[in-house]
Amino acid sequence: MIHYITGGERSGKSFYAQQLAEKLSNTPFYLATARIWDEDFEKRVVRHKNDRDERWTTIEEEKEIAKVIPNKSVIVIDCVTLWLTNLYIDFDNNVEKSLAFAKNEIDQLAQINSEIIIISNEIGMGVHAQSHLARKFTELQGWVNQYIAKKSDKAIFMVSGLPLILK
Repeated sequence: MIHYITGGERSGKSFYAQQLAEKLSNTPFYLATARIWDEDFEKRVVRHKNDRDERWTTIEEEKEIAKVIPNKSVIVIDCVTLWLTNLYIDFDNNVEKSLAFAKNEIDQLAQINSEIIIISNEIGMGVHAQSHLARKFTELQGWVNQYIAKKSDKAIFMVSGLPLILK
């Protein structure tokens, strides 16, 4: 089953996803997709780690997320935006290659016998991106979000810490 949780920055997505995972399992997994880009981001990662207690097992994977998900588990994938950033950079800012790779991974996720909680950002709801690369990334993010939402069994939009049920 795929649970899709989306929303803006600091909307409560991660907290909601963690609570859901803890309701579904006493031993949830956390799949971290981020690369540590700078000191500020490293502090954010440490804060997220500290939000999880000893029940959690962390898995780190930057690209091939479907291959590391244990069968019959509960896992939070945090997050699609950082995962797509890795793809976008590794595929030399090629939207088509990034999108094809992402869709293939999502298709694989849909075949896994686990409770998969996917966190993503709605980055296209804010200010219009100023650069060509940023606009293309925003398009990529939007297309991938739509694909995940379509494949998901449940979808939640987080606003100000409150969940809005979409599906």
